[in-house]
Amino acid sequence: MDETEHDDLAPNTASGVLAGLPVRALDLTLTRSAIRMRHSHSWMIDKSNSVHDLVICLSGTGKYRLGEVPVTLTPGMAMLIPAGTRFVGHNPDPDQIYTGLAQHFRLDLFGQHDLFARMSYRPVVTLSRWPMLAPLVRHYRATAPSSSTTLVMHHAFMVILNAFIEDAFLSWNTAQAEALDNSEGLSMAITMAATQIASNPLEPGLADRVVADAPYSDVYFRREFRRRLGATPAKYQEFRRMEIAMQLLEAGYGITETARRVGFADSYYFSRLFKRHIGISPRGWQDQVRLRRDGRWPRGQEDGEVIYPRRPQP
Repeated sequence: MDETEHDDLAPNTASGVLAGLPVRALDLTLTRSAIRMRHSHSWMIDKSNSVHDLVICLSGTGKYRLGEVPVTLTPGMAMLIPAGTRFVGHNPDPDQIYTGLAQHFRLDLFGQHDLFARMSYRPVVTLSRWPMLAPLVRHYRATAPSSSTTLVMHHAFMVILNAFIEDAFLSWNTAQAEALDNSEGLSMAITMAATQIASNPLEPGLADRVVADAPYSDVYFRREFRRRLGATPAKYQEFRRMEIAMQLLEAGYGITETARRVGFADSYYFSRLFKRHIGISPRGWQDQVRLRRDGRWPRGQEDGEVIYPRRPQP
């Protein structure tokens, strides 16, 4: 293997925290309609909820105590109040209304496991994508029905919640897999391993570490990972790196620079791996990007068919 440490990756090429999860793995339930927060200086709250609550500040200031931790929310900040957690809040500014959005929800993995119980995270963050999210949050707040929830709300809130998770995520909790029965625990461990790889595929040695962290023998876990995902953890990580390489090549980076950015000092070795995983050489991919950009695809050839990438190699 001819690999080198990656650095200064181009923007928007890293996979998300939840990228390795199957599309139907998450079950979001909005347990009530959105709460349109609009609080004067006299407002005060002291309670706990039976479900999670995501609070986002739009204007003004909110002062809270989340459990025993003091929290100050200002515009663009979000706070997750975990289910069963007591919180106290008030508006400290007599001259300004505190406005925002609060949404009660559950987010289950495979319909059985609370996703937030499977991760370590910061309960309070400044949303890094706030310029994009602010109009969505305001629209969500303004259009939510008074009582019921809607399909549109579920989809919109998933975008907002995913952005919070991206900023709040610290690590996956893998120890709980040991407490599950064998079949359920194995599925969970494989999903968590794939998610860790997909969220940071450029991290050297990550595939070996997720195998070592799994509460199963190395040989057994690699075999079951390959059986369910079609590739070993190492090959799955290679495939995810090649997907990033596709984005870099499409963005205009040269082959040598792309190879370096995804962790390969030898561009020839990188090119062989790229073709093995994607089904076309890096140069061929650049040519096809140019054809598509210039509108020179034969009519219908690109419609409804994803040709590249193929799939992870076994």
